[in-house]
Amino acid sequence: MDLLRSHLHKVRIPEPTNRIHKDECCVSFDTPRSEGGLYVDMSSFLGFGREHVAWNYEKTGNPVYLHIVQRRKPESDEADRPLKKPTLLAIGVEGGFTDQEPEYDETFEIVILPEFISLPFPSVELPEKVRLAVDKVILAESADRKQQLAAWVADKKKISAYAMDLQQLDNGVIVPPTGWKCSKCDKTENLWLNLTDGMVLCGRKLWDGSGGNNHAIEHYKETKYPLAVKLGTITSDLEAADVFSYPEDDSVEDPLLAQHLSHFGIDFSSLQKTEMTTAERELDCNTNYDWNRIQESGKDAELLFGPGYTGLVNLGNSCYMASIMQVMFSTHPFISRYFEKQSLKAAFATSPADPTLDLNMQMTKLGHGLLSGKYSAPAKEGQEGIRPRMFKTVIAANHSEFSSMRQQDALEFFLHLIDRVDHANPGNYESNPCTGFKFIVEERVQCPSGKVSYNTRSDNILSLSIPLHEATNKEQLEAFSEKKAAMDLDGKEVCNEEIVRPRVPLEACLASFSGPEEIPDFYSTALNSKTTATKTAGFKTFPDYLVLHMRKFVMEAGWVPKKLDVYIDVPDTIDISHMRSKGVQPGEELLPEGASGDNSAETAHPAASEDIVSQLASMGFNYLHCQKAAINTSNTGVEEAMNWLLSHMDDPDIDDPISKDPRASEQSVDEASVQTLVSFGFQEDVAIKALKASGGNIEKATDWIFNHPEASSSVSVDSSTSNVKADDTDIPDGNGRYKLMAFVSHMGTSTYCGHYVAHVLKDGRWAIFNDSKVAASVDLPKDMGYLYFFQRISG
Repeated sequence: MDLLRSHLHKVRIPEPTNRIHKDECCVSFDTPRSEGGLYVDMSSFLGFGREHVAWNYEKTGNPVYLHIVQRRKPESDEADRPLKKPTLLAIGVEGGFTDQEPEYDETFEIVILPEFISLPFPSVELPEKVRLAVDKVILAESADRKQQLAAWVADKKKISAYAMDLQQLDNGVIVPPTGWKCSKCDKTENLWLNLTDGMVLCGRKLWDGSGGNNHAIEHYKETKYPLAVKLGTITSDLEAADVFSYPEDDSVEDPLLAQHLSHFGIDFSSLQKTEMTTAERELDCNTNYDWNRIQESGKDAELLFGPGYTGLVNLGNSCYMASIMQVMFSTHPFISRYFEKQSLKAAFATSPADPTLDLNMQMTKLGHGLLSGKYSAPAKEGQEGIRPRMFKTVIAANHSEFSSMRQQDALEFFLHLIDRVDHANPGNYESNPCTGFKFIVEERVQCPSGKVSYNTRSDNILSLSIPLHEATNKEQLEAFSEKKAAMDLDGKEVCNEEIVRPRVPLEACLASFSGPEEIPDFYSTALNSKTTATKTAGFKTFPDYLVLHMRKFVMEAGWVPKKLDVYIDVPDTIDISHMRSKGVQPGEELLPEGASGDNSAETAHPAASEDIVSQLASMGFNYLHCQKAAINTSNTGVEEAMNWLLSHMDDPDIDDPISKDPRASEQSVDEASVQTLVSFGFQEDVAIKALKASGGNIEKATDWIFNHPEASSSVSVDSSTSNVKADDTDIPDGNGRYKLMAFVSHMGTSTYCGHYVAHVLKDGRWAIFNDSKVAASVDLPKDMGYLYFFQRISG
């Protein structure tokens, strides 16, 4: 006790703003439930496992720790009771998700390092400062818990500002109890009753084309009548009814709903629930996975344990992150950088005062957690896995989407990860694990004069369109189409097992990238006029790891995004040596430089992506307008181009020829808006690109930047004949032969909902990583991938 009193100056009483890490070690995945328990530093409030607490004493000299040990209680009979289904997309609130974990007995003691002298707690003999400090640590919300509650937004409905004095028209409308139909189309589902005039109208069109035809929201835009209730959600429990406020753009509570319904003759007490509420649809997407072939459901798979086979617990729609990290820590650069050549102790020694916020520390912690095998032991159901919360906090810092609990696009997370790790590891290939993913693409443009121009850019992924016309099973597709048409006439539905999907070879997708592409209205500086040029693309360098992104999400006519229901036939090995670009050839003559006097031999104006232009043109837009949209959004994508186009259709210069000056597009962006975004900390070129993609709207541009991390990480190497820039000299190169080593699959109608799963080739066999479940693959769904990872075959 005297020793403890001599260290009282090292004991702090936590303030409400302090982050208290009492759930998990900051350098490992040890918890109070681990064999040695958890030690909380009573000065910094960082937590450490038994193996690591001495490192903290050596680094900081802090000797006093609260030792927390949790041991599982025997299960009671109540454990077999069915769990109540959540009704709120939230954690830790009534109606929200529960941890659904067993109960634990918790014990505490005070430990003084370096001798690990222990003193009992609670004890009246302890100094008052120590008792007070420990009580506050025990009672405080942990940093881990605070992070969860901050990320999950409890969607508790607010009372609408329009409910109490809602105008209701005396127009004699009486709504029947059944048999509803949209007043403007034939929709009989997803119907909304406007509480002002009694109009019954269909809801919004969803991402996959399902849902309504937007008639309810269009009616609001015309009338400004604010509240609508979803028919089919009204029962005697009026609180469960789905009321939406258009001006507040959210589901709300209407305390006078009974009165508002009776105005239109609706007796809510007799109605039955026939539709999901908006919240229930979101919950359904979050709590139920489509267990299909991608997850190899129903297969008697061998569960895998040990080093490299550690599962990642789903933190709430975090499967996009889990699938990418399992793949990355199966590649040699990441294994070497954060496991083989980086010990936990070394990472902790070089970390700042708070290692929980250090990317290097948390990457190393995750690497050792996944690869050591320490946390991959058989449990009651598979394995418990590890919870990468600290890693998620660090990697998602300052990113509004990745720091949320919403589902995200695995591709965007991969690009974000590469960008963050790349910036944290400047230098050569040995110290930067991202270098092995980089490559240089060279584009060659030839005009009818025979003269050419060359442009190069670096990238980390190769995004491939899927040419459905190259399907190898056209006869079966035609037969299925005829069968389906006949069944539709008879009012029958085709079962899932009977559906025939197009099968497109990966070679055809690769050919669509490297094949010749016509560029209409190309301004040739050799001919001083517009003409049609031909563009081809190839690899200037081949990366160590080639990541292929399959563009399964396209725009249909009517601007409806659609996911292609298609199989990609992917071989185990590919050889893309023939796709290497050759650079300027003997006898080739470069196009004259532009009138601006620029030293680059770029085309007279940025070339619009033909893929984007053709998709927009197929929707009925003017071809020139489509080109301008693609150019002004830097060929980012169809959706961005369409947003620009819809915002600029009334521009007085929309029909003017495309400027010969490639900098002219910059002039259309408001400089004040650019500087506003720059003041937020964004790069100027990224700000300009975002404003173009968002029609000049600063708020939308900010969202665009957060949703397109690749915009700030992509490097443009603008050159006609020169070599790669000096800072890109470490980009690797080698032969073009690759073997498939992993792929990430997605199920769902959008990359922002559904579920992601990773398959990785390890130790000569394929393994499936489905969050915390790790098993040997039985029926490899290789043809259903969204991202494919290939490793170069050496030699």
